[in-house]
Amino acid sequence: MLEGLEGLYQDALAALQKAKSTSEVEQLRVRYLGRNGELTLLVRSLREVPPEERPRVGARLNAVKEALEAEIRTALERVRADEERQALERDRVDVTVPGRRRALGALHPVTQTIEEIVDIFVALGFEVATGPDIEDDYHNFTALNFPPDHPARDMQDTFFVDESYLLRTHTSPVQIRVMESRKPPLRIVVPGATYRHDDDLTHSPMFHQIEGFLVDERVSMADLKGVLTYAMRELFGPETRLRFRASFFPFTEPSAEVDIGCLICGGQGSQCRVCKGSGWLEILGAGMIDPNVFAAVGYDAEKVSGFAFGLGVERVAMLKYQIADIRTFTTNDLRFLRQFV
Repeated sequence: MLEGLEGLYQDALAALQKAKSTSEVEQLRVRYLGRNGELTLLVRSLREVPPEERPRVGARLNAVKEALEAEIRTALERVRADEERQALERDRVDVTVPGRRRALGALHPVTQTIEEIVDIFVALGFEVATGPDIEDDYHNFTALNFPPDHPARDMQDTFFVDESYLLRTHTSPVQIRVMESRKPPLRIVVPGATYRHDDDLTHSPMFHQIEGFLVDERVSMADLKGVLTYAMRELFGPETRLRFRASFFPFTEPSAEVDIGCLICGGQGSQCRVCKGSGWLEILGAGMIDPNVFAAVGYDAEKVSGFAFGLGVERVAMLKYQIADIRTFTTNDLRFLRQFV
């Protein structure tokens, strides 16, 4: 038995020296010292040794077992150190290697256009105001002098939430809310989203407007034309052509449509889908605030006057960046959006 024990011990030492991982060392521990391991079986067979030999054989068995346990611990420490060293080498970070640049987002072209327009009017002394996207019928229509049977109240034009509330069809309700809470003089610009049943190359069900209004004593149509001409030439350049056409809006009188020379076709009009061949593109509705609107907010139309205007942000952006289809703004095509970074 002693010869077999010594051979087993030497075999175990040789195997532990070759072990390269903690799993291999664990397998050897089970093989030799496990419940059914080779050394364990030798210990169990000690009863078969003659009584006079048992003390000497038993002592050697215990010595081999303790030595083998110590060798297993040493082997475990060795392979664990090797594994940690390999892991550190594998996961080593070279701090001298240039880092990966994080891709940064940018403002949407519509947002950029809103900020540019607002900055122009803020420079003229206007302040920014906002209001709710879900509006009541009074502020969206009634206070703005829309008769009960006006076509804009029809379901084909307006998204109604219920009988009394709707998604605002313009930013003009903020004009009413500001005038209800403040007294003249007022110079206000209102950027925001608006909603209508409309969808084609130049219209979208959800789009953005910038409403502006000025209320004070002795405000005239000349003031309106001067402010809008200055603003449009700040946006599109000093050579920008404008024309004012008589029009009608319930909340202004007199009213005008303001057109700008089409920048897509250069004002030529030929086969241009944006201006529909006219050479002009309407981007503004404007006029002098109707006395009925002043009456709704408690202003005396004999003492104050004012003008109001509203422009479509997407239409301005289409002109500035020569985009033919308004739906391009909402397709989320990164190839398109990266042009505005």
